[in-house]
Amino acid sequence: MYTHWLVYFWMMTQTLPAKDRILNAANRLFYAEGIRAVSVDAVAEKAGLTKKTLYYHFRSKDDLIAAYLASRDQPNLALYRTWYDEADGGTADKIEAMFLSLAQAARHPKWKGCGFLRTAAELANMPGHPAMKVGAAHKKAFEAWLSDTLREAGFARHDPLARQIVLLMDGAFSTVLVHRDPEYIEAAGAAARALLEAE
Repeated sequence: MYTHWLVYFWMMTQTLPAKDRILNAANRLFYAEGIRAVSVDAVAEKAGLTKKTLYYHFRSKDDLIAAYLASRDQPNLALYRTWYDEADGGTADKIEAMFLSLAQAARHPKWKGCGFLRTAAELANMPGHPAMKVGAAHKKAFEAWLSDTLREAGFARHDPLARQIVLLMDGAFSTVLVHRDPEYIEAAGAAARALLEAE
């Protein structure tokens, strides 16, 4: 039964358009191993395509890295919205629940933190890199969503509160990569709740 599922999965991936296969492969490899450690050859091989085909869709590795992050943008934002919407309680409860859901995800052995922050760290000496712009836009979009959510919930200081919650979230991401302890994310969630309850 398991073998049949693997064959079915392989057949389904082979029918995807070449560009999607490349992005899927880049997502798996870049997220797991980092952007500098993974070659274009490795991505092409993982996608089951030639390097020539990869370069037909992406002019350079830099373009592929930017596309990898862009492909993560909407799914990541949707995941936070889902965690928020599905949580019980008021706004402070829902914001803390996002952190608790993230802490749960961080307990998975394949979890490697925030792909946007990890990529930014690898490209810290290249501020003009197209992937840096994609990452900055993603973080701004998350902050804007938080601000809108808090404004709709009646918080007068929605902009500064959203920024403080973003700092807690990104700080938690970074700290967990150092200590490998998701309880730091839970602590950041408690701090976010305290911020909102103090308003």
